[in-house]
Parts: sequence; C-alpha cells; structure tokens
Amino acid sequence: MATPLNISNPLTFESVTQFVSQKPTIVIDQIAMDAITKCNQYLLNKIDIPNSVYYGINTGFGSLCNTKISPSDLVKLQENLLMSHACGMGEIVPDEVIRLMLLFKIKSLSLGYSGVKFDTVQRLADFINLSLYPEVFKQGSLGASGDLAPLAHLCLPLIGKGKLGKDLSLKILKQHNLNPIKLGPKEGLALINGTQFMSAYGMHCLMLAKKLSSWSNRIAALSLEAFDCRMEPFTPQIHEVRNQKGQIECAKTISQLLADSQWMNGAKDSVQDPYSFRCIPQVHGATQDVITQVETIFINEINAVTDNPNIFVDDDLILSGGNFHGQILALHADFLAMAMAELGSISERRTYKLISGERGLPVFLTANPGLNSGFMIPQYTAASIVSLNKQLCTPASVDSIVSSNGQEDHVSMGANAMLKLIRVVENVRKVLAIELFTSCQALEFRELQNCSFATQELVKFVRTKIPYIHEDTEMSSLMFMAEAILDERSE
Repeated sequence: MATPLNISNPLTFESVTQFVSQKPTIVIDQIAMDAITKCNQYLLNKIDIPNSVYYGINTGFGSLCNTKISPSDLVKLQENLLMSHACGMGEIVPDEVIRLMLLFKIKSLSLGYSGVKFDTVQRLADFINLSLYPEVFKQGSLGASGDLAPLAHLCLPLIGKGKLGKDLSLKILKQHNLNPIKLGPKEGLALINGTQFMSAYGMHCLMLAKKLSSWSNRIAALSLEAFDCRMEPFTPQIHEVRNQKGQIECAKTISQLLADSQWMNGAKDSVQDPYSFRCIPQVHGATQDVITQVETIFINEINAVTDNPNIFVDDDLILSGGNFHGQILALHADFLAMAMAELGSISERRTYKLISGERGLPVFLTANPGLNSGFMIPQYTAASIVSLNKQLCTPASVDSIVSSNGQEDHVSMGANAMLKLIRVVENVRKVLAIELFTSCQALEFRELQNCSFATQELVKFVRTKIPYIHEDTEMSSLMFMAEAILDERSE
C-alpha cells in the first residue's frame, strides 16, 4: 500500500509521479489544518466588522465587483458562483488529470492564504481518497481569473451539484454517507480561482514528455545502427566545447548505448551522416533542456497560492491581486510543445532515411519491392502527424480576448495552450513509435549480433510483440502495438 501523501510537504516531480502511479491517500496533516483554520477564522472576524468591503467575499464578481452583497446572502453568493461558472463544454477531462487538479487545489488551499474551512479542503481530499472524480469539461477556461469553468465543475460536487463520475453527485455522496457542504464567505471564489486545470495538464504532459525524451534517445540509437552511422559525432569533446547541458547528456547516453556496437565502431564508407543522425545530441538535448526549464516553472506553480483575494493573517491584510493569471504557464506550455514537436520532426527524418534504399538497406525495407510497398506508408503517416504538430505549435500565449465587460481585458489562454500541448505530446509518441517499428525492420537486414547489447535486447523485446514484415500486411495494428510499447515499458 502506498505511503499517504501529507499535503504540507512540498510537491516535487517525483512525489507527483508517485501520486499518479501509486495512488496514495491524501492526508490534511496538522500543519496544514492549523494554517487553514487560522486563515478562515481571521476572515470570519474581518467580515463581521461593520461596513467592511472585500472583493468576492461580500461583493459581486468580475465587473460586478462594486456591488455590495448583504450578509444574509453570503452563502448563496458563493453557491451561485459555482453554479453560474460551471459553463464547460467539449470532451470530458480524463480521471488522471482530474486527480491532479484535486491535488493541486488542495495544496493551494492548504497553504493558509485562501480563507476556506478545513471541512471544505477535507472533502476535496475525500474525493481523491474515495476515487470519486468530478465531471469536468476541457473547454471554457481563458487561463486568467483562474480556470474558472473547469474548477467550477470540479467543485460543484462539494455542494451536491454536478456529477461524480457518470452519476449525479448528490446520489454518490449519499452512497458514501457524505452530506453536501455549505460554503462560507469567499469559499466559492477560492475554489474556482486558480491555475489547477493548467497546472494539472501541464504536469501530465511533462511526465509524458520526460518519458518520450528518454525513449527518443533509445530509438535513435537503433536507427543509428540500422543506418550504419559514425560514432564521431557523439565524442565528448565536441559537446564539451559547446557547454549545453542537455546536449552533453544526450551524447553521453547515446555513447553508452552504442559503446559495444561493432556496427558503429567499424569501418565506414560515408564521411558524414545526415543531420537527423549526426545532430541528435544538439536536437534531443535542446528538448531535454526545455523540459528541465518547464519542470521548474510547473513545480513552483503547484506549490503556490493562485486564488484571489489573498489573505495574509500575520500582516492583517486582505489583498486583491492577479495570481490566477496563467501567462507563465501558457508561455512554457507553448515552449514545451515546440520542443517536443522537434523530437517528432527529427524522428520522422530518420524514418525517411531508413526507407530510402541507402547504405545497403533495401528500398522501403522490403526484400521484394514493387510487389510489396513495405514501409513506404508508415513514413507518410509520420509525416502527416509531424505536419499537424507544426500547426498545433502556433502559440496560444500571444492571444488574448476581452471578457467580463472589460474588467478581464488580458487573458493568458493557458488552458488552450495545455490542450494543444497534450495533442502534440501524444502525436510525438506516435511518430517515435513509427521510428521504432521501422528501425527494428531495418535492423533485420544487418547482423544483429554485431549491434550493441542494448539494441539487441530492445529488438528482441519488440519482436515479442511485432513480427518482422516479410510481405505486405495491415500495418496500422502493428504501429499501434509499437506505440503501446512506449507506454508499457519504461526507458
């Protein structure tokens, strides 16, 4: 059984990865409980002061910020906020992203700057611990004022509205002997203000990106041997004089994978290799550096307070600001999308060279070309996907649109950036799978025993799933099998 996750501990990439894979329970520990309770009590005391006015606590929202709300309507104000902002459309967000949204919302509220009740935060933890996942839709967030629509759907079940899974939340709550929560002052606003939709999708994509970055080096090593390439481009001195960390690490990885390869260390007819082979460290390494940079930004974000207003008990301040604005996330999502697209772009070029009939390989990697088309069309598919990624890499972060009667006049479009990013990352997985499929076929025309041990082991594993293609057959199912290998086997 997985060790419970204490919410007061800082979230790291490793702890989030374990949260996804091991599914531990969430514990609102004493440190977090004290911070939540202290802030909530301070807020309740403040709004009892006659003539006190605080945005979103006893006023309307957005462009209605100057409308004062009666004390008797404060609970209704917060419940209305959740219901009116639950305007999502499109596809349903997958459960693995919902779990991250819940985790990151709990973490933000537990830092003690939001004014919510302990019971409210605990109920969000109950949803995780009981595997009750609210129904959230992908479309509707502008990525500023927080992810309003997605977070409203995420939190509707707290008040017995919306859905948990495919059933009405009130029905599911009753099955677990849970009653709907009555929201206190500011709670609705604290729940829907924040960047947890963007953060959850960003971390989800980041985990996939790291895995695919590792796979890209492993698959490239297969292609290097299949295309009978030279080892010189991976010599440490070349990369040390440029001093780019990702490039140095990539070259080292490739060198280690191919160190015992007789193919790579044998005599060569070619003086140089094409860039898609020779510049693997420069391209893969650049993506690796972007992943590292993006990770820093997202780890900072998931440990941050991103709702509004913020309550600073020790300073006796309630301040309205804009920590919900997702610009930093939008920019880095666009950056990561471009970096990942390049892994797919260079991969497709290697696939293209492997079927070109060069360096002793038969054209389209079939022993009887003409009668057989061989691996002609998998490359078409890779090219199509790579081209789609180029279109998806148009940045979302430079876009904005005025909303809320002009009060919210610059938005990040970070949610759209995340929805594009996940498509790019999943597309890259397909392109790398096609290269894996193709390079294993190409290696059938080499003497596998002269390849590196790492190559031999990977090819043998692939062959337990995908056969050598002697004659034309339906390729799509085999390409899906190659993609599944990238999911099921960690590299």
